[in-house]
Amino acid sequence: MGDAAKIARPREDGAITIRVRVKPNARSSALEAASDGVWIARVKSPPRDGKANAELLALVARHFRCRPSEVSIQSGAAGRLKLVRVQPSETARGRR
Repeated sequence: MGDAAKIARPREDGAITIRVRVKPNARSSALEAASDGVWIARVKSPPRDGKANAELLALVARHFRCRPSEVSIQSGAAGRLKLVRVQPSETARGRR
Protein backbone atom coordinates (compact mmCIF):
# COMPACT_ATOMS: atom_id res chain seq x y z
CA MET A 1 0.00 0.00 0.00
CA GLY A 2 1.44 3.37 -1.03
CA ASP A 3 1.78 6.41 1.21
CA ALA A 4 -1.19 8.16 -0.40
CA ALA A 5 -3.45 5.20 0.31
CA LYS A 6 -2.42 5.19 3.98
CA ILE A 7 -3.00 8.92 4.32
CA ALA A 8 -6.39 9.07 2.58
CA ARG A 9 -8.22 5.89 3.54
CA PRO A 10 -11.97 6.04 2.72
CA ARG A 11 -14.54 5.52 5.46
CA GLU A 12 -17.54 3.21 5.09
CA ASP A 13 -19.67 6.04 3.65
CA GLY A 14 -16.98 6.75 1.03
CA ALA A 15 -15.86 10.02 2.65
CA ILE A 16 -12.19 10.86 3.00
CA THR A 17 -10.77 13.39 5.45
CA ILE A 18 -7.24 14.60 4.86
CA ARG A 19 -4.96 17.09 6.61
CA VAL A 20 -3.61 19.63 4.15
CA ARG A 21 -0.85 22.20 4.59
CA VAL A 22 -1.46 24.99 2.08
CA LYS A 23 1.35 27.00 0.54
CA PRO A 24 -0.18 30.00 -1.27
CA ASN A 25 1.49 32.17 -3.91
CA ALA A 26 3.24 29.16 -5.45
CA ARG A 27 4.60 29.14 -8.99
CA SER A 28 2.36 26.21 -9.92
CA SER A 29 -0.54 24.33 -8.33
CA ALA A 30 0.11 20.81 -7.04
CA LEU A 31 -1.15 18.39 -4.41
CA GLU A 32 1.13 15.71 -3.01
CA ALA A 33 1.11 13.35 -0.07
CA ALA A 34 3.92 13.79 2.45
CA SER A 35 5.35 10.97 4.54
CA ASP A 36 4.15 12.56 7.81
CA GLY A 37 0.48 12.06 6.90
CA VAL A 38 -0.15 15.65 5.84
CA TRP A 39 -0.85 16.53 2.21
CA ILE A 40 1.01 19.53 0.78
CA ALA A 41 -1.03 21.81 -1.49
CA ARG A 42 0.76 24.46 -3.47
CA VAL A 43 -1.69 26.99 -4.88
CA LYS A 44 -1.01 29.97 -7.12
CA SER A 45 -3.69 32.14 -5.51
CA PRO A 46 -2.98 34.54 -2.66
CA PRO A 47 -4.52 33.88 0.76
CA ARG A 48 -7.04 36.73 0.35
CA ASP A 49 -10.79 36.78 -0.09
CA GLY A 50 -11.01 32.98 -0.09
CA LYS A 51 -9.09 32.66 -3.37
CA ALA A 52 -6.54 30.17 -2.05
CA ASN A 53 -9.29 28.09 -0.40
CA ALA A 54 -11.31 28.00 -3.63
CA GLU A 55 -8.25 26.87 -5.58
CA LEU A 56 -7.50 24.26 -2.90
CA LEU A 57 -11.01 22.79 -3.18
CA ALA A 58 -10.71 22.59 -6.97
CA LEU A 59 -7.25 21.01 -6.68
CA VAL A 60 -8.43 18.35 -4.21
CA ALA A 61 -11.51 17.63 -6.34
CA ARG A 62 -9.36 17.17 -9.43
CA HIS A 63 -6.97 14.86 -7.54
CA PHE A 64 -9.76 12.66 -6.14
CA ARG A 65 -11.81 12.85 -9.37
CA CYS A 66 -14.93 14.39 -7.94
CA ARG A 67 -16.84 17.66 -8.21
CA PRO A 68 -15.63 20.70 -6.23
CA SER A 69 -19.04 20.77 -4.51
CA GLU A 70 -18.18 17.38 -2.98
CA VAL A 71 -15.10 18.83 -1.24
CA SER A 72 -15.29 21.01 1.87
CA ILE A 73 -12.99 22.53 4.47
CA GLN A 74 -13.96 21.10 7.85
CA SER A 75 -11.59 23.23 9.91
CA GLY A 76 -8.75 25.66 9.45
CA ALA A 77 -10.31 27.85 6.74
CA ALA A 78 -8.31 30.88 7.96
CA GLY A 79 -5.05 29.00 8.57
CA ARG A 80 -2.54 27.08 6.49
CA LEU A 81 -3.24 23.69 8.09
CA LYS A 82 -6.72 22.48 7.16
CA LEU A 83 -8.92 19.43 7.50
CA VAL A 84 -10.51 18.76 4.12
CA ARG A 85 -13.37 16.32 3.60
CA VAL A 86 -14.08 14.64 0.28
CA GLN A 87 -17.61 13.22 0.09
CA PRO A 88 -18.07 11.82 -3.42
CA SER A 89 -21.60 11.16 -4.63
CA GLU A 90 -22.80 7.68 -5.61
CA THR A 91 -22.30 8.61 -9.27
CA ALA A 92 -18.71 9.71 -8.68
CA ARG A 93 -17.89 6.51 -6.79
CA GLY A 94 -19.17 4.50 -9.75
CA ARG A 95 -16.85 6.36 -12.16
CA ARG A 96 -13.68 5.25 -10.38
